[in-house]
Amino acid sequence: MKINCDMGEGYSIYKVCDDAEMMKQISVANVACGFHASDPVVMHETVKLAKANNVLVGAHPSFPDPQGFGRREMKIGREELRDLIIYQVSALKGFLDMYDMPLNHIKPHGALYGVAARDDETAHAVADVAEIFNTSLYGMANTGHERVYKERGVPFVAELYADLNYRGNGELIIARNPPKVTPEQVVSRCLKAVEQGVVDTVDGKDVKIDFDIICVHSDTPGAIEAARALKEALAS
Repeated sequence: MKINCDMGEGYSIYKVCDDAEMMKQISVANVACGFHASDPVVMHETVKLAKANNVLVGAHPSFPDPQGFGRREMKIGREELRDLIIYQVSALKGFLDMYDMPLNHIKPHGALYGVAARDDETAHAVADVAEIFNTSLYGMANTGHERVYKERGVPFVAELYADLNYRGNGELIIARNPPKVTPEQVVSRCLKAVEQGVVDTVDGKDVKIDFDIICVHSDTPGAIEAARALKEALAS
Protein backbone atom coordinates (compact mmCIF):
# COMPACT_ATOMS: atom_id res chain seq x y z
CA MET A 1 0.00 0.00 0.00
CA LYS A 2 1.54 3.28 -1.17
CA ILE A 3 1.37 6.67 0.52
CA ASN A 4 0.89 9.87 -1.49
CA CYS A 5 1.15 13.44 -0.27
CA ASP A 6 -0.15 16.82 -1.43
CA MET A 7 2.98 18.95 -1.28
CA GLY A 8 5.15 21.66 -2.80
CA GLU A 9 2.67 24.10 -1.29
CA GLY A 10 5.03 26.81 -0.12
CA TYR A 11 5.49 30.14 -1.88
CA SER A 12 8.57 32.31 -2.20
CA ILE A 13 10.20 32.35 1.27
CA TYR A 14 7.10 30.87 2.96
CA LYS A 15 7.03 27.19 3.82
CA VAL A 16 4.13 24.92 4.70
CA CYS A 17 6.07 21.74 5.39
CA ASP A 18 9.57 20.30 5.40
CA ASP A 19 9.15 18.78 1.95
CA ALA A 20 12.61 17.22 2.03
CA GLU A 21 11.70 15.19 5.13
CA MET A 22 8.19 14.37 3.94
CA MET A 23 9.53 13.10 0.63
CA LYS A 24 11.38 10.33 2.52
CA GLN A 25 8.09 8.95 3.87
CA ILE A 26 6.07 8.64 0.65
CA SER A 27 5.95 6.93 -2.73
CA VAL A 28 3.96 9.50 -4.70
CA ALA A 29 3.88 13.32 -4.57
CA ASN A 30 0.95 15.47 -5.73
CA VAL A 31 2.71 18.73 -6.57
CA ALA A 32 0.94 22.09 -6.43
CA CYS A 33 0.96 23.95 -9.74
CA GLY A 34 0.74 27.60 -8.76
CA PHE A 35 -3.00 28.34 -8.54
CA HIS A 36 -3.58 27.54 -4.87
CA ALA A 37 0.05 27.46 -3.77
CA SER A 38 3.61 27.12 -5.09
CA ASP A 39 5.58 29.11 -7.65
CA PRO A 40 8.10 28.15 -10.36
CA VAL A 41 11.02 27.84 -7.93
CA VAL A 42 9.03 25.76 -5.44
CA MET A 43 7.77 23.49 -8.22
CA HIS A 44 11.32 23.00 -9.48
CA GLU A 45 12.69 22.24 -6.03
CA THR A 46 9.86 19.79 -5.27
CA VAL A 47 10.40 17.88 -8.51
CA LYS A 48 14.13 17.77 -7.83
CA LEU A 49 13.47 16.35 -4.34
CA ALA A 50 11.17 13.71 -5.82
CA LYS A 51 13.81 12.69 -8.33
CA ALA A 52 16.41 12.32 -5.57
CA ASN A 53 14.06 10.15 -3.50
CA ASN A 54 12.64 8.03 -6.35
CA VAL A 55 9.17 9.41 -5.73
CA LEU A 56 6.57 9.50 -8.51
CA VAL A 57 5.09 12.91 -9.30
CA GLY A 58 1.57 13.91 -10.26
CA ALA A 59 0.05 17.33 -10.90
CA HIS A 60 -2.17 18.87 -8.21
CA PRO A 61 -4.15 21.61 -9.99
CA SER A 62 -6.81 23.73 -8.32
CA PHE A 63 -9.30 26.51 -8.73
CA PRO A 64 -7.50 29.88 -9.09
CA ASP A 65 -7.77 30.70 -5.38
CA PRO A 66 -4.44 31.38 -3.62
CA GLN A 67 -6.10 33.40 -0.84
CA GLY A 68 -8.38 30.48 0.03
CA PHE A 69 -5.69 27.84 -0.60
CA GLY A 70 -7.96 26.36 -3.27
CA ARG A 71 -10.50 25.26 -0.68
CA ARG A 72 -13.32 27.59 -1.73
CA GLU A 73 -15.73 26.46 -4.42
CA MET A 74 -15.93 28.43 -7.67
CA LYS A 75 -18.36 28.25 -10.59
CA ILE A 76 -16.33 27.88 -13.80
CA GLY A 77 -17.58 26.41 -17.07
CA ARG A 78 -16.19 23.19 -18.45
CA GLU A 79 -14.06 24.66 -21.24
CA GLU A 80 -12.54 27.43 -19.14
CA LEU A 81 -11.86 25.03 -16.30
CA ARG A 82 -10.24 22.58 -18.72
CA ASP A 83 -7.94 25.34 -19.95
CA LEU A 84 -7.01 26.39 -16.41
CA ILE A 85 -6.06 22.82 -15.57
CA ILE A 86 -4.09 22.34 -18.81
CA TYR A 87 -2.12 25.48 -17.96
CA GLN A 88 -1.22 24.19 -14.50
CA VAL A 89 -0.32 20.66 -15.55
CA SER A 90 1.81 21.98 -18.41
CA ALA A 91 3.81 24.14 -15.99
CA LEU A 92 4.64 21.16 -13.80
CA LYS A 93 5.36 18.92 -16.78
CA GLY A 94 8.05 21.31 -17.94
CA PHE A 95 10.01 20.65 -14.74
CA LEU A 96 9.37 16.91 -15.01
CA ASP A 97 10.74 16.95 -18.55
CA MET A 98 13.79 18.78 -17.24
CA TYR A 99 14.57 15.76 -15.03
CA ASP A 100 13.37 13.15 -17.53
CA MET A 101 10.50 12.15 -15.23
CA PRO A 102 7.01 11.06 -16.36
CA LEU A 103 3.78 12.71 -15.29
CA ASN A 104 2.37 9.94 -13.11
CA HIS A 105 -1.17 11.25 -12.65
CA ILE A 106 -3.41 14.25 -12.10
CA LYS A 107 -5.17 14.83 -8.80
CA PRO A 108 -7.45 17.87 -8.41
CA HIS A 109 -6.85 19.86 -5.24
CA GLY A 110 -9.23 20.88 -2.48
CA ALA A 111 -12.54 22.33 -3.61
CA LEU A 112 -11.93 21.27 -7.22
CA TYR A 113 -11.58 17.67 -6.01
CA GLY A 114 -14.78 17.96 -3.97
CA VAL A 115 -16.84 19.56 -6.74
CA ALA A 116 -15.61 17.03 -9.31
CA ALA A 117 -16.83 14.27 -7.00
CA ARG A 118 -20.43 15.43 -7.32
CA ASP A 119 -20.68 17.59 -10.47
CA ASP A 120 -20.43 15.84 -13.82
CA GLU A 121 -19.38 18.89 -15.85
CA THR A 122 -16.47 19.55 -13.50
CA ALA A 123 -15.46 15.89 -13.60
CA HIS A 124 -15.61 15.95 -17.40
CA ALA A 125 -13.33 19.01 -17.48
CA VAL A 126 -10.79 17.11 -15.39
CA ALA A 127 -11.13 14.02 -17.59
CA ASP A 128 -10.63 16.17 -20.71
CA VAL A 129 -7.21 17.13 -19.39
CA ALA A 130 -6.27 13.59 -18.37
CA GLU A 131 -6.96 12.45 -21.92
CA ILE A 132 -4.74 15.21 -23.33
CA PHE A 133 -1.83 14.17 -21.10
CA ASN A 134 -2.67 10.44 -21.34
CA THR A 135 -2.49 9.90 -17.60
CA SER A 136 -4.52 8.55 -14.69
CA LEU A 137 -6.68 10.47 -12.22
CA TYR A 138 -6.82 10.23 -8.43
CA GLY A 139 -10.14 10.55 -6.63
CA MET A 140 -12.61 8.99 -4.20
CA ALA A 141 -14.36 5.70 -4.82
CA ASN A 142 -18.17 5.59 -5.05
CA THR A 143 -18.47 9.21 -6.20
CA GLY A 144 -19.53 11.00 -9.35
CA HIS A 145 -16.01 11.66 -10.52
CA GLU A 146 -15.16 7.97 -10.30
CA ARG A 147 -18.18 7.22 -12.49
CA VAL A 148 -17.34 9.92 -15.05
CA TYR A 149 -13.64 9.06 -15.21
CA LYS A 150 -14.31 5.37 -15.70
CA GLU A 151 -17.05 5.99 -18.28
CA ARG A 152 -14.47 8.03 -20.20
CA GLY A 153 -11.94 5.19 -19.95
CA VAL A 154 -9.51 7.21 -17.83
CA PRO A 155 -7.50 5.05 -15.37
CA PHE A 156 -8.74 5.77 -11.84
CA VAL A 157 -6.89 5.47 -8.52
CA ALA A 158 -9.05 5.63 -5.38
CA GLU A 159 -7.75 7.30 -2.22
CA LEU A 160 -8.15 6.86 1.52
CA TYR A 161 -7.49 10.02 3.50
CA ALA A 162 -5.38 9.43 6.56
CA ASP A 163 -5.73 12.90 8.07
CA LEU A 164 -9.13 14.27 7.02
CA ASN A 165 -12.52 13.45 8.49
CA TYR A 166 -15.41 11.65 6.78
CA ARG A 167 -19.14 12.20 7.19
CA GLY A 168 -21.44 9.30 7.97
CA ASN A 169 -22.51 9.11 4.31
CA GLY A 170 -18.89 8.59 3.26
CA GLU A 171 -18.31 12.16 2.03
CA LEU A 172 -14.96 13.79 2.75
CA ILE A 173 -14.84 16.96 4.87
CA ILE A 174 -12.49 19.42 3.14
CA ALA A 175 -11.56 21.92 5.84
CA ARG A 176 -9.72 25.15 5.08
CA ASN A 177 -7.59 24.59 8.20
CA PRO A 178 -7.05 20.86 8.77
CA PRO A 179 -7.03 19.73 12.42
CA LYS A 180 -3.85 18.41 14.01
CA VAL A 181 -3.42 14.66 13.87
CA THR A 182 -1.33 12.26 15.90
CA PRO A 183 0.61 9.29 14.57
CA GLU A 184 -1.62 7.02 16.64
CA GLN A 185 -4.81 8.38 15.05
CA VAL A 186 -3.47 8.02 11.52
CA VAL A 187 -2.06 4.53 12.01
CA SER A 188 -5.23 3.28 13.71
CA ARG A 189 -7.52 4.61 10.97
CA CYS A 190 -5.41 3.33 8.10
CA LEU A 191 -4.72 -0.13 9.47
CA LYS A 192 -8.43 -0.54 10.22
CA ALA A 193 -9.23 0.46 6.63
CA VAL A 194 -6.61 -1.90 5.21
CA GLU A 195 -7.66 -4.85 7.37
CA GLN A 196 -11.46 -4.32 7.56
CA GLY A 197 -12.31 -2.10 4.58
CA VAL A 198 -14.03 0.56 6.71
CA VAL A 199 -13.21 4.09 7.88
CA ASP A 200 -14.37 5.98 10.98
CA THR A 201 -16.59 9.06 10.61
CA VAL A 202 -17.55 12.17 12.58
CA ASP A 203 -20.98 10.61 13.11
CA GLY A 204 -19.46 7.87 15.19
CA LYS A 205 -20.02 5.00 12.80
CA ASP A 206 -17.79 3.18 10.35
CA VAL A 207 -18.52 3.21 6.62
CA LYS A 208 -17.23 0.94 3.88
CA ILE A 209 -14.39 2.38 1.81
CA ASP A 210 -12.63 1.18 -1.32
CA PHE A 211 -9.15 2.54 -2.00
CA ASP A 212 -5.88 1.84 -3.79
CA ILE A 213 -3.59 4.37 -2.09
CA ILE A 214 -3.43 6.40 1.15
CA CYS A 215 -3.12 10.20 1.16
CA VAL A 216 -1.65 12.58 3.72
CA HIS A 217 -1.46 16.39 3.48
CA SER A 218 1.74 18.32 4.01
CA ASP A 219 -0.16 21.24 5.60
CA THR A 220 -1.82 19.07 8.28
CA PRO A 221 -0.20 19.79 11.68
CA GLY A 222 1.79 16.70 12.65
CA ALA A 223 1.86 15.39 9.07
CA ILE A 224 5.49 14.29 8.89
CA GLU A 225 5.40 12.35 12.16
CA ALA A 226 2.12 10.73 11.13
CA ALA A 227 3.42 9.79 7.68
CA ARG A 228 6.59 8.31 9.17
CA ALA A 229 4.60 6.18 11.65
CA LEU A 230 2.19 5.09 8.93
CA LYS A 231 5.01 4.05 6.62
CA GLU A 232 6.53 1.93 9.38
CA ALA A 233 3.17 0.37 10.31
CA LEU A 234 2.33 -0.54 6.71
CA ALA A 235 5.77 -2.05 6.20
CA SER A 236 5.39 -4.26 9.27
